[in-house]
Amino acid sequence: MSYDNPLHVTSEIGKLVSVILHRPSAEIENLTPNLMEKLLFDEIPYLKEAIREHDYFARTLKEQGVEVLYLQDLVVEAIEDKKVREALIKDFLDEARIYDERMKYALLEYFDNKDDGMLIRKMMSGIRKNEIPNIAKSLAYLVDETYPFILDPMPNLYFTRDPAAAIGNGITINKMRTCTRNRETLFMKYIIEHNPRFKDSDIPILYNRNEKTSLEGGDTLILNKNVLAIGISERSEAHSVETLAKNIFKSGQSFHTILAFNIPKKRAFMHLDTVFTMIDYNKFTIHHEIEGPLTVYSITKEKDDSIKITEEKATLQEILKKYLGLTDITLIRCAGGDKIDGPREQWNDGSNTLAIAPGEVVVYSRNYVTNRILNENGVKTHVIHSSELSRGRGGPRCMSMPIVREDI
Repeated sequence: MSYDNPLHVTSEIGKLVSVILHRPSAEIENLTPNLMEKLLFDEIPYLKEAIREHDYFARTLKEQGVEVLYLQDLVVEAIEDKKVREALIKDFLDEARIYDERMKYALLEYFDNKDDGMLIRKMMSGIRKNEIPNIAKSLAYLVDETYPFILDPMPNLYFTRDPAAAIGNGITINKMRTCTRNRETLFMKYIIEHNPRFKDSDIPILYNRNEKTSLEGGDTLILNKNVLAIGISERSEAHSVETLAKNIFKSGQSFHTILAFNIPKKRAFMHLDTVFTMIDYNKFTIHHEIEGPLTVYSITKEKDDSIKITEEKATLQEILKKYLGLTDITLIRCAGGDKIDGPREQWNDGSNTLAIAPGEVVVYSRNYVTNRILNENGVKTHVIHSSELSRGRGGPRCMSMPIVREDI
């Protein structure tokens, strides 16, 4: 099977063909208790075990015929041209807020001595101050002398879902909510513009990283070739959703309706896909705690190319039936909605499933109550190890960026 465009995603559940992952690396080892809040972690994963678990995840996908591409390899392929490499370094240092010229010169000299693979690894893992000794100390350096890094690590990288999202044959290169994660989107920008697999394909950019308001991939769900669900969440703003809707409608793709889910703005519900994912033609996982406060708005394109925004008054089931053309909807609540098991498994991403085919999903082993209920509802589960990966507060869907799915 082949498509004219290297990006082709028209649903959440079509057979997964190609996906981008990031194997956890030294950036995880550069987490410390004092830096966890800044770097958006609640715990520090044990790297050796996290790698073992992630390799099991990748192997599970490959055994189902999925092509697994690694983020680091794609970036390395994108910077084979010396000028492109230099441009990435410049952009990266600007994003990292390296303003002092002496510091910038020291980092350029440090990077010059690295091959492309090591350059990207160091950008991702961060650079400790003791790695570049005898550096000229600016006032900013002296004021913050106890801070251990020149360049912060990027431990969230293994959640490849968020920095960019393929929608149809286009892509959003996202504006992340926090400075901590915004550097991640540079890698996808360079992949799309310079990697041989993508650069000559005229890929529509549906949202760009230089926008003013935030949008993250965990809030983007493709329900079918006509309908998207986008979360207004802790990480994605309402203005971003409206901008994305306008851009999608202008792109000439088949999508004609955006369902904007306004979900609670708190850590446990971080993105829409942490509380709601599609797993089959008419089956969805959901965290029961969002059903009460959930408000859904439909955004549709008018004949004069303007947009119409309507607050939907029906239940979630009725809204999904209406826009997906279904007669029956099954909402599978995390751990069955149990008041103890539900919140516990939700915290460990029990509702965050990665569909690899209709009715076939990858799930975390620790969410055994939810997994049993999925099986009882006729859903096939591929269970992966999750002791350490789950400490980053993201599940199998969070850890994957599909770029090609078969149509349904």
